[in-house]
Amino acid sequence: MKPTSSDRRALAAFMAPAIAVMVIFFIIPILYVLVVSCLKWNGISAPQVVGLENFVKLLKNSTFQRSLKNNIIWALVAGFIQVPLAMVMAIILSRKPKGWKFFRTVYFFPQVISGIALATLWRAIYNAEHGMLNGLLSAIGLGSLTTDWLGNSGTAFPAVLIYWVFYVGYYMVIMMADITTIDTSYYEAATIDGATDFQQAIYITIPLIKKTSLLTCVTLASVMGLRQFEQVYMLTNGGPNHRTSTMVLYMYERLQSESYGLASATAVILIIVGVIFIITIRTLFNGRGETVKPKKARRAVK
Repeated sequence: MKPTSSDRRALAAFMAPAIAVMVIFFIIPILYVLVVSCLKWNGISAPQVVGLENFVKLLKNSTFQRSLKNNIIWALVAGFIQVPLAMVMAIILSRKPKGWKFFRTVYFFPQVISGIALATLWRAIYNAEHGMLNGLLSAIGLGSLTTDWLGNSGTAFPAVLIYWVFYVGYYMVIMMADITTIDTSYYEAATIDGATDFQQAIYITIPLIKKTSLLTCVTLASVMGLRQFEQVYMLTNGGPNHRTSTMVLYMYERLQSESYGLASATAVILIIVGVIFIITIRTLFNGRGETVKPKKARRAVK
């Protein structure tokens, strides 16, 4: 049925608030950042148009190069290590083993704690002199492995990255909610055919959540990896020797030095990298959907 003019007016009326919010809080700020990225401006004196000079400076700057590299690594680890860990936990807990509610709560609990508080806690754990990690290594006879985890250029970035990876509760809950919507007849048919829990997870659960919660979690985790600031700022402030710097931290430092053109250019590059990641992730997940999962599980058994 062809929509009437009144239908179009009603649709426009419903969409107008969302479009207005989108334009005011998203489109206009991005356009403003794009304009400022082409200026040399300290926020007080008259701005000077420099074109792409800010972008050239950034791409030649070793600290920015390190920041970009760290963000890409962080996003990849988040999307392809952190989320798979969350998926494993979601699949296990969705089977409702003994104590599954307790473990679900425990894994999600860090999400309700401030990121600043968690960073402060881990800074104490990594402390070179009185930290729990070095104390534990010494207690089990591995004192030779103790080091200044956040002060050593070889261990600082892995130390900042690794502790964050294991906070999987947020993505775990999203995937658990999706798994509960899967028709149990799939699992019943696969069980009758002799499929193990592992085979059911591989051939039924994962394909059915691939384009919904799994895609969502990989996208969210990768974007969060590109936006890292609090943990790095609290733990190392980008040190030692900028080894743990990220693009958001680099942008913050440029804002502190009143280099608004360079800060805006950093934001533009961050947006571009984020768009590239989102498009790449959606492309990777854009395979042909599977429909008859029990048959795949049956073939696996055979």
